[in-house]
Amino acid sequence: MDSPKLKDLASGSDFGFRNKLRALVVDDNSVIRLYMVSLLKDVDVETDEAEDGKAAVTHFLEGKTYDIILMDKDMPQMNGIQATRILREMGVKAKIVGVTAHSTDEEKREFLEAGIDDFLVKPITSPQLIELLKDVGTE
Repeated sequence: MDSPKLKDLASGSDFGFRNKLRALVVDDNSVIRLYMVSLLKDVDVETDEAEDGKAAVTHFLEGKTYDIILMDKDMPQMNGIQATRILREMGVKAKIVGVTAHSTDEEKREFLEAGIDDFLVKPITSPQLIELLKDVGTE
């Protein structure tokens, strides 16, 4: 028996979003990026991807805008904490969600000091993502 797709359970229009949401998924692991992008597309969220913090910053330097950024912590070239700091210094107002496989108090503190808005521990579940999108889509 096929399980219902996430979109069948909760489409973007069900949330009362003011506009179609745009998300940036930042993770050096392509499998994790693909998984998160798939979840987002299932609820009709436009997505872009970046393989590290430096690539994420480049998206904004190119003039792209997003409603939410899912930011991994441990990445090559520029980690998620460094990228978050730079994005906030650039004036980026998007909701930035720190995503990590580790949930130490120290990591949470570092992310919060950098300007993160929320924090999730991998693996991210569909219900967690839907709650984040509800918060962003109705602001």
